[in-house]
Amino acid sequence: MFRATLKSLLARKVRLILSGLAVVLGVMFVSGAFVLTDTLGRSFDSVFADGFSEIDVNVAAKPKVQVNEMEGEQTVAPLPAALVDRVKQVPGAASATGVVNADGARVIGSNGKVVTSFGPPQLGENWTGESELLKLREGRAPQAEDEIVINKALATAAKVQVGQKVGVLTAFESKKRDFTLVGVFGYSGDRDSIGGVNEVFFTTPVAQRLMLGEPDVFSSITVQAADGVSDEKLRDDVARTLGADFEVKTGEQVAADASASLKEGLSFFNKILLGFAAVALLVGTFLILNTFSIIVAQRTRELALMRAIGASGRQIIGSVVLEAIAVGLIASVLGLAAGIGVGALLAYLFGKLAGGLTLAGIGVPAAAVIGSFAVGLVITVVAALLPALRASRIPPIAAMQDVATPDRPLTKITVAGSLVTGIGAVLLFLGLSGNAGGQTLSTILGGVLFAFIGVALLTPLISRPVVSLLGAIFSWSVPGKLGRLNSGRNPRRTAITAAALMVGIALVTGVTVILDSAKGSISALAQDTIKAELVIAGQQGGPRPPTFDPGVLDQTKALPGVRLVDGEYGDMARIDGEGTWVAASSDIASLRQIFGAKPTAGDIDRLGPTQMLASSDTATSRGWSVGSTVNVQLTRGEARTYTISGIYESSQLTNPVTLPVTAAKDFAIPQPIQGFIQLDPGTRVSDVQPQVEALLADSPEVSVADRDAFIKQQTSSLDGLLTMIQILLALAIVIAVLGIINTLALSVLERTRELGLLRAIGLRRSQTMGMITVEAVVISVFGALLGVVVGTGLGAAVVEALKDEGITDLILPWGQMGVFLGLAAIIGVVAAVLPAVRAARINVLGAIAHD
Repeated sequence: MFRATLKSLLARKVRLILSGLAVVLGVMFVSGAFVLTDTLGRSFDSVFADGFSEIDVNVAAKPKVQVNEMEGEQTVAPLPAALVDRVKQVPGAASATGVVNADGARVIGSNGKVVTSFGPPQLGENWTGESELLKLREGRAPQAEDEIVINKALATAAKVQVGQKVGVLTAFESKKRDFTLVGVFGYSGDRDSIGGVNEVFFTTPVAQRLMLGEPDVFSSITVQAADGVSDEKLRDDVARTLGADFEVKTGEQVAADASASLKEGLSFFNKILLGFAAVALLVGTFLILNTFSIIVAQRTRELALMRAIGASGRQIIGSVVLEAIAVGLIASVLGLAAGIGVGALLAYLFGKLAGGLTLAGIGVPAAAVIGSFAVGLVITVVAALLPALRASRIPPIAAMQDVATPDRPLTKITVAGSLVTGIGAVLLFLGLSGNAGGQTLSTILGGVLFAFIGVALLTPLISRPVVSLLGAIFSWSVPGKLGRLNSGRNPRRTAITAAALMVGIALVTGVTVILDSAKGSISALAQDTIKAELVIAGQQGGPRPPTFDPGVLDQTKALPGVRLVDGEYGDMARIDGEGTWVAASSDIASLRQIFGAKPTAGDIDRLGPTQMLASSDTATSRGWSVGSTVNVQLTRGEARTYTISGIYESSQLTNPVTLPVTAAKDFAIPQPIQGFIQLDPGTRVSDVQPQVEALLADSPEVSVADRDAFIKQQTSSLDGLLTMIQILLALAIVIAVLGIINTLALSVLERTRELGLLRAIGLRRSQTMGMITVEAVVISVFGALLGVVVGTGLGAAVVEALKDEGITDLILPWGQMGVFLGLAAIIGVVAAVLPAVRAARINVLGAIAHD
């Protein structure tokens, strides 16, 4: 039986290659994700190990406000310079050095634009001298207040040289300041940077003032251990001396913590890639199921003959499953190899995007190997199991009949599909009607999942009438009529083939509906709420939002035709022990006049230095009312008590808490992030905008735009997200195309005699190709049509579930839906090429005699 199975597999190797490709592509995503995250993880380990290699012990203040990566940058409180001498006195400490090291030093290149960083920080530091790790390559150290030194990678990116004047924006001074570049440095190993970080070194007093906002303070203190003293003992002694208000760690601990933080973000990215791998494998399951179903149908007489000569049903199942295991093993090996290549390529591109991250050697973690073979084998065997069971039930008498296995009734699958769809409909009703017991979103998503599965099960029932209707478009010719009949002759096969394409199209359509609705809702809300004709803002390309000089606000107020100017500041704070986003407004009158805020209690038109405003939702959830006192700890400074003087009606554009503008000096970013300009009636935007642009000449990160352009700029990130998702989901569509090719190729083999007879009675080669093409186009468009309908329903349900999150407008992308259907027709034509050519080349006499 084993030899018979092996010969059967080799005889059908071409047929199984296409189904194996689906597994290869899915496994490639799985292994590629693990290889990528493993390579980047080890690379970051190496980067941070190098960066902290010369530090025995590091001392820093505990953050006043803990911030996660989704909320912004973690900012630590500065240390007083006097603490350096105190640390020096700790027994076992050979030396202690005060270090300024803060994100926010942005160099302006020779083209007048800020050198951006997508990921790595842009550090401003104090020069403490050369070391084994850091060496000057050109020039000298900074000595005067207007001198800086930068790393070689930054000098190359900015296209600046020693001796030139260089503009720099800093953490506490967004207005451009010019410095003389007096030196360029690099790192050991001929590296131009560590991890793609841009670094600017100032003299210590300048670094303290510009990067930390006050003199005689440091970000941290680095301590060197005396000979014979271990890092761990020195750490413990320093910690005991300083007390619980400080974080004292060895250099190895600091490196490990920094690397772990980045790895947490990588794990999220890994889950996204694995999610797309799951979609690809789901589509591949349809392809493999269809392939083995057709092969079993074509081998009816062969399998029946085996039963007749004594093979048991268990042996028949084993034969088919063995073929599936062989395909799964080969596909897993190829997928693992392809994944290693893809992971290495993505790691290389990530390193380039991150500014030249030095990659560790490409490694293949155990998870990649285990995951690849587990997924490849399980998916293939599970998909082949149903056809295997069907093969075991073939009666020996079928060996004497010249018929293939007839298509089974659709009763059971229709009942199952109706039941699952009904469950989905009930869950959707409960979620959308608000009767989900506080689990609205999860209930709706569960309903979407059940409805999706139910529609897939009902696809065979739907296929015959829909395919007949779609095929009617081509029925004006004989090939068109034949193609229409062929596509509808086996509803189960047609449905499985179309379902593979449906999954990809449905997901793309659903995501498009959700993101377009989000864009539309945000745009509509902003148009209705923001009563400012001009907005000052920039496009955020890294961890820090673009800022501008607050002096621009006062200068803009003085311009003719300007009625009101508001600068918006923002930060994460700890309010009564809970993390909360807070804002500060330079002109509190803007709450009413620009943002249309409505008071629900107290006075929101004025704000004293110890008063604060809150949104109605925040006040209700926290139990606040006018007169309540609240403890607020900002990123910098000491905790302060504020009294709630007013409460305004909540909306998607109002901040939870508004503090007086004087509080912004203790924000992590003490400059305005956005500015809103309201003009006098009759004043033209074109008259004021150029004047504001001139005032922003020293703040090149931001620009002034009219309200429509600002809204478009703020929602443009959703377009990039949609494009990325569409590219990743394109893999599922590629697999679906392979499924159509495979189905048609196997169908041509199955109908060899029929095609010979058609050719014998006068069907030309071109007509034969046209017939196969019509069949492919009908199946493709059917799958795309189902995908568009299901995806629209899926997206609409999610939009409904997100109403409370601000996505209130359902927008259907009719244009893109039409594009998807048009692409489906093209996909059908492309998928039909190889099977159609093969059908056209069939030898007529040989085909008629084919058994």
